Amino acid sequence: MSLYKNLFKQTLIYGLATVIPRIISVILTPLYVIYLPDESKMGEISVIFAYLVFFNVILSYGMETAFFRFYNKEDNKKSVISTSTISLFWTSIGFLVLGLLFRNTLATWSNISVDYITYSIWILTLDALAIIPFSKLRAEKKPIKYSVIKIGNVTVNLCLTIFFLAFLPKLATNNPDSFFNTIYFENFQIGYIFIATLAASLATLLVLLPNYTSISWKFDKLLWKKMMKYGSPILIAGLAFAVNEHFDKILLQWMHIPLSEIGAYSACYKIGMFMVLFRTAYTLGIEPFFFSHASNENAPATYATVTKYFVIFGSFICLFVIAFIDILKIPLVPKATYWSAIKVVPLIVLANFFLGIYTNLSVWYKLIDKTKVGAYISLIGAAITLILNWLLIPTMSYYASAIATLSAYGTMMIISYQLGQKHYPIPYDFKRIFSYLGLTIMFSAISFYIPYLRENYFVKFALLALFLYFIYYSEKETLLRIIKRKSKYNDHKNH
Repeated sequence: MSLYKNLFKQTLIYGLATVIPRIISVILTPLYVIYLPDESKMGEISVIFAYLVFFNVILSYGMETAFFRFYNKEDNKKSVISTSTISLFWTSIGFLVLGLLFRNTLATWSNISVDYITYSIWILTLDALAIIPFSKLRAEKKPIKYSVIKIGNVTVNLCLTIFFLAFLPKLATNNPDSFFNTIYFENFQIGYIFIATLAASLATLLVLLPNYTSISWKFDKLLWKKMMKYGSPILIAGLAFAVNEHFDKILLQWMHIPLSEIGAYSACYKIGMFMVLFRTAYTLGIEPFFFSHASNENAPATYATVTKYFVIFGSFICLFVIAFIDILKIPLVPKATYWSAIKVVPLIVLANFFLGIYTNLSVWYKLIDKTKVGAYISLIGAAITLILNWLLIPTMSYYASAIATLSAYGTMMIISYQLGQKHYPIPYDFKRIFSYLGLTIMFSAISFYIPYLRENYFVKFALLALFLYFIYYSEKETLLRIIKRKSKYNDHKNH
């Protein structure tokens, strides 16, 4: 019992360190919408952040996952720490030097300001240097320290962003002879966003700096080769995931879609984060559960039940967000000029729901040690994303990107289900899962795409109530069993 209790505790703490930064990223979006001059600036920073995601994957080149694998496998753990640290240190420094030397070329090629390129290079380098120190904290089972530093990073970023965008202009205007006036520049909002991010990354690395002074700095070439071989598929899978999640913004720019449209799309895309938050929190908790129950005789039945209840909760969130988009958009995207892109939200929410179901279905290849299958499925998803974007963007603009994301994750979900039933059969309650999913899609379409009903919140509440009643009616026997079991437990406890 203490093992599971400790596992739950660590999962909860790590979950907070993952979910809170995502929550803060949702808070940053309305800040950008309010304080950036227009949608084109939002589009510009969205494209740059998309590039950052790709370079983050490249600069880690699977070494983080390889570190955990070999830290638990090798007897000489110090060698694993020093070898992976030295590897990432020199590749990061090499990237920094080359990036700064060729920043003007990169700026010309990407059509991004050289100043923003410079900030990005430094941010990427600092973040890459923090990878192994963070991994070491997790390997040494120091979840609280890990979480405090992670949450501290995004908190510094948020506070500095608020200061630079909201307070600095007023302080500089009201105090023309003060220090604030010397650091204030007009129309430099994007620059301030980068400075806030850079300061947060620098502060994080300074806190983690003792990890660099405490290692032996001995490099094991043979171990490094094994780690690189192990990490290579992780790099490919990471790039494929980045294509599915972020490459649409880059493609939109490449295909000459106005930055103002990209900005509106990126801002409204964030409304889909409700499903992302649910999916992320669930994944962090459920993956250890899947592995801890792998040896149980009734494991497949347990996985089937867990997946069904994920679909139930996910369906409710999906329906709620889509039904009340026109309320949620006011605090999350607080400028009406951005709302032209609100039509992508149902597709993005549903796409993230499909990705969550895929996460559940993907348990089979993890349990039978065929993780390469996951990389292949991700590559198929990335190919669908690229092809559909390339074909549809010229006529559909950013709406094509939303369709591509939904198609990619839907296809990945179906492929994983079909392959899983062949290699590791799980008795999913397909009839009920399909019913919940179908009802969610139908009710969501009714509440969003029919103009009269979109404005009628009485109908929307009625649809939600009807959906909940259908869940209750379908799951009544299970719910009654749980209530009876709880009642018996309380009676026994009282006596």
